[in-house]
Amino acid sequence: MTALPSFDLSGQVALVTGASSGIGRHLALLFAAAGASVALCARRSERLAEAASEIAAEGGKALALACDVTNLESVTAAVAATEEGLGPLSILVNNAGVAVTKSFLKHEEADWDFVLDTNLKGAALAAREFARHLVAKGRGGRIINMASIASSRSLLGLSSYCASKAGLAHLTHVLAMELARYGILVNAIAPAYVETDLNREFLESEAGKRLEARIPLRRVGQVQDLDGAVLLLASPAGAYITGAVIAVDGGHAVAAI
Repeated sequence: MTALPSFDLSGQVALVTGASSGIGRHLALLFAAAGASVALCARRSERLAEAASEIAAEGGKALALACDVTNLESVTAAVAATEEGLGPLSILVNNAGVAVTKSFLKHEEADWDFVLDTNLKGAALAAREFARHLVAKGRGGRIINMASIASSRSLLGLSSYCASKAGLAHLTHVLAMELARYGILVNAIAPAYVETDLNREFLESEAGKRLEARIPLRRVGQVQDLDGAVLLLASPAGAYITGAVIAVDGGHAVAAI
């Protein structure tokens, strides 16, 4: 009988950025449930401690680390602290992200820098430090970037966000090519609208309901809808996947505008 693919993450150590709330927090809990030890990183350290305690209460192992992905020293320290506190680091999830909703003509330089520094530069810094660390140790690993439907579709009022996510998707392709020789697989998830505390009010509004009606599956995503794709990319089941950007969007990307 053919063995089923394994989605087990036992013995793995994952670092998740933007883990204080929303998708990042959920993915940290998901990895812990799959058997990984997890470092939860974000600027809001008080929220991280709550999630780490929840993982510990379920018998898992977690570490809460204050980290600003736009600051190289902070990123380097987080990578080192993860390995010191949890063991050999093997998975990075670049989830930290922000958005500024303004028309392009009203975008200020500070708006542009805020979004690009976090979503693109921050992901690049984290990926580079993670990869350098693994190469120095002679180990392979996985990088999962959280892209977006905005990587390939135009969203009004979100010029900086769309640019950052398009850049992140293409960065995924380049890193997959460069890091394959070291056994580091690099992929991305491209969600559409996923309900979190940050957007729930909008999604329940009239405008949000109009948006929902344009999604082929006729519903917005829930954080658990990302689980299958993320576990595939992080686990032995995805050992021959690199350079992929997987849409998890209810068909939104292929829907008629």
